[in-house]
Amino acid sequence: MGFFDLIKKRVSVRKFEAKPVPQETIDKLTYAINRAPSAGNLQSYSVLTVKTLPLKKKLAKACFSQGFVEKAPILMVFFADCARAEQRYNERGEFYAVQDATIAASYAQLAAVELGIASCWIGAFDEKAIQKIANAQDFFKPVAVLAIGFSAEKPKQSVRRQPKEIFFAETEGAQQAFPDFGKKQKNT
Repeated sequence: MGFFDLIKKRVSVRKFEAKPVPQETIDKLTYAINRAPSAGNLQSYSVLTVKTLPLKKKLAKACFSQGFVEKAPILMVFFADCARAEQRYNERGEFYAVQDATIAASYAQLAAVELGIASCWIGAFDEKAIQKIANAQDFFKPVAVLAIGFSAEKPKQSVRRQPKEIFFAETEGAQQAFPDFGKKQKNT
């Protein structure tokens, strides 16, 4: 599948088939995650992969009781390893670690589509509860939970904003290059 077809095909799936994801597929997914770019090539992130129901139930509760979370065959929790990044980048390191973990999670979502499985990005969760469940130290900041498995639904493509609402270009010689940049816009 071409890259732009892959992007178009990716949707958030909240209903999964009750069949396991083969280990070979998980291995390819982890390969893609490991290849994600990162600040200074530090890979300042860690990923907790969860398959067992008791731990999935705890994570679902930490995700504000979103019921579909525990029904996904796999959950991947992406943590920013702030301490790792701060060793090189001082206080700016936390920002880079969050970016690293976010990019890695994005690679996972795109790889999932290529591998014939689906995912849903979960950003609504209790950070401290996730850290406690994972027995993670404070410098491991959870940034995303991905629910992953074979899709049991065919969600429609979501409506996207118009490019003119997102992209701005510089204006040669203009005093203010982005006259509308930063203005509050209505959600459509």
